[in-house]
Order: sequence, then C-alpha cells, then structure tokens
Amino acid sequence: MSDAYAMAVIPEPGEGQEVAVLASGCFWGTEYYLQKIPGVLATTCGYTGGMVKNPSYREVCTKRTGHYEAVHVVYDPSQVSFEELARVFFETHDPTQRDGQGPDIGPQYRSAVFFQNEAQRETSLVLKNLLIQKGYDIATEILPAAEFYSAENYHQDYYDNKGGTPYCHAPRKLF
Repeated sequence: MSDAYAMAVIPEPGEGQEVAVLASGCFWGTEYYLQKIPGVLATTCGYTGGMVKNPSYREVCTKRTGHYEAVHVVYDPSQVSFEELARVFFETHDPTQRDGQGPDIGPQYRSAVFFQNEAQRETSLVLKNLLIQKGYDIATEILPAAEFYSAENYHQDYYDNKGGTPYCHAPRKLF
C-alpha cells in the first residue's frame, strides 16, 4: 500500500487549543476554506457519525456506513472563535441542501456540526436559528461529537497539493 492510501494522522490539540468537527459536503472544499482562517492550526479530512470503525473512502462511498465526510479542525481560541469557524462553515456551502452538496449527492455529503461541548452546540444552534429567521430552510444537523476517523493521505490538503479551487463550495454572505 502506498503512503497515499494510508490513513492520515489526526493531530491532538495542545494546551489551550480546541477542536471543531464540521461536515459540509466534499471534505476537500470544507478543508480548503477552514485552513485559510488565521488561528486554525491543523485540519484533517475524515469520516464521522457512522457505524463502521476505521472506514475507508471506498466503504463510505457505498452509502452504507452512515458516515459524513468531515473536517477535524484544531484551532487556537485566542485567535479565532468557534463562532467565526461556524460562520465560515455556513457561508462556504449550501446549508439548505438536504441530499448532499452541489453535484455530490449522498448521505456522506450531508451538512452537520459535530459539537465537542455545550458552548459549540449553543453557538451552532444560534447561528442555525438566525439563518432560519432570515428565511433559509437550513438542513444542517447539530449533532454530538462522534468518533472521527482520518481519511486517506491523498484526501488531505487536496487543493493545496493538486491546485485549483473547490467545485461545490463557494463563499457567500449569509449573516
């Protein structure tokens, strides 16, 4: 097996650092925008919310594992708040799409915040409700953190390594 197909290592947060796990369609685009935020220290593409341990991309694509494609973010809350991350999350995908994201259709491409603590849950709900009040039919799920499994190395830093920009994620002002 080449290193490209090996699973990436998920960095542990250091002293004073926190974790966010966000799913907004194809993890390549989600990671692309999140890793550009000052205060984001590390991102890892992977899978969460499913019922299979250590799934591979191929298994997740069968739509039978229950996993979401997601990004594990280690960040410094003294430089960027969870609310700022969540706003970028909502504003770089279509949180109203229920069956996937853009041309990527399937349960693995659903929109969700996997909150790590009560503060993240509350912030996510406030932002979701704010968008609902603005007339958006928000499909984003707010779910408790689940086991996060890293994706294969070739999924990590995809656009930095391959060039280009996300095909189904585009920034737009919602708030």
